[in-house]
Amino acid sequence: MKGQGEGRLGLKEIGMLSPVTRQVVFINAAHLFTHYSLLILATATLAMVQQQPEIFGQDYGPLIAIGTGMFVAYGLLALPMGWLSARLGRKALMVAYFCGAGAGMALAGTAQSPMVLGLWLGVMGAFSAIYHPIGTSIIVEAGGDRVGRAVGINGVFGNLGVALAPLCTGLIAWKFGWQWAFIAPGVLCVALGLLYALEPGFDASQVKGTKPFPAIPRVLVRRAVVVLMLIAMVSGLVFNAFTLLLPKLMEERLTNAPELLPVVAVLAFAATICGGITQYTVGHWIDRRTLKQVFMPLAFALVPSLLLLSFLDGWPVLVFSAVAAAAIFGQVTVNETMTARYVAPELRTRLYSIRFTVGFLGAAAASPLVGMLHSASGSLGLSMLVLAGVAAVTLVCALAFPDRREELQPELWAVSPEAQPAE
Repeated sequence: MKGQGEGRLGLKEIGMLSPVTRQVVFINAAHLFTHYSLLILATATLAMVQQQPEIFGQDYGPLIAIGTGMFVAYGLLALPMGWLSARLGRKALMVAYFCGAGAGMALAGTAQSPMVLGLWLGVMGAFSAIYHPIGTSIIVEAGGDRVGRAVGINGVFGNLGVALAPLCTGLIAWKFGWQWAFIAPGVLCVALGLLYALEPGFDASQVKGTKPFPAIPRVLVRRAVVVLMLIAMVSGLVFNAFTLLLPKLMEERLTNAPELLPVVAVLAFAATICGGITQYTVGHWIDRRTLKQVFMPLAFALVPSLLLLSFLDGWPVLVFSAVAAAAIFGQVTVNETMTARYVAPELRTRLYSIRFTVGFLGAAAASPLVGMLHSASGSLGLSMLVLAGVAAVTLVCALAFPDRREELQPELWAVSPEAQPAE
């Protein structure tokens, strides 16, 4: 799709873009806010234990576990989004996402008890569940014949949200108080929703380069979907746990001082931004290589990186955190493209709903798991060991995924051996 990701877009320029490109701009912004909002708590906890210990206590484990309800809602409520999309339309759901998630975010900043904070975070998580099934299906359709590039750029925005969350949260909480770390982005998210409400709905027929979806042999589709669901089960946990514990990891291994919140924020940002660079690169590779050829190196890099992070101290932690972030976020782009290449458009939103529900149920386990393991061991070493074991499942899935040249030349599916009638 021409124009996507090209140049620098100012507010005046957005109105001059094509309707499809304007949709992509808003959907990419929504991806940024989705991942940003879910990770505010991870860094805000470091400020809350200093600024209001009489309300929130001084222990990291119980406080980070407040986010459990948010991730449960985020995972479970993704499931009905395919059904709701068919009845309410994708535009209505995306407007609800911006306004509902933004309002929950802002109201979380007004909480004066752990229970109320957990309640508003749960509201935010419930509306955030809209984004991935709906937004990803729009991005895939908007990508036309360059799905990998479109998904890669969209992934960069999501990763930018992950990277900016500790940086902006740390700086805002340090300067203005932890409450504003929730309120400021919440108000901005609602404002974007009001602007998006003025846009026409997404029309896939306006996308140039769209080709009919090929008839892929069912045996290969089933194999790809099974692997995709297995990946979803473990990648959600690894992704969420790693991004949640990263600020605390920087504090424990590099600063050794909870009062150095701005330093922790910058270090976490530096490690995470490597994932964004990887997603952009992976997106371009996917349009030129089979998914398995891109997937394998990422899967091989992740497990040893997490194992090393279980015991390393000092500046090597920053290096291997960057490698782990690159592998984790690069895999996200591969996983989303798997659905686009093997599942017909009319079924994608439903499959994205199921896949993200499965994945984010794993993600919901991350918050209590990290809190429990940290409370039990007094550090994040045990957490990293557990994540390395879970990530090994992803490596097995990468080995099992099909490696077919037909992905790059869809016309060949019709003459593939699996498509031929049995004699």
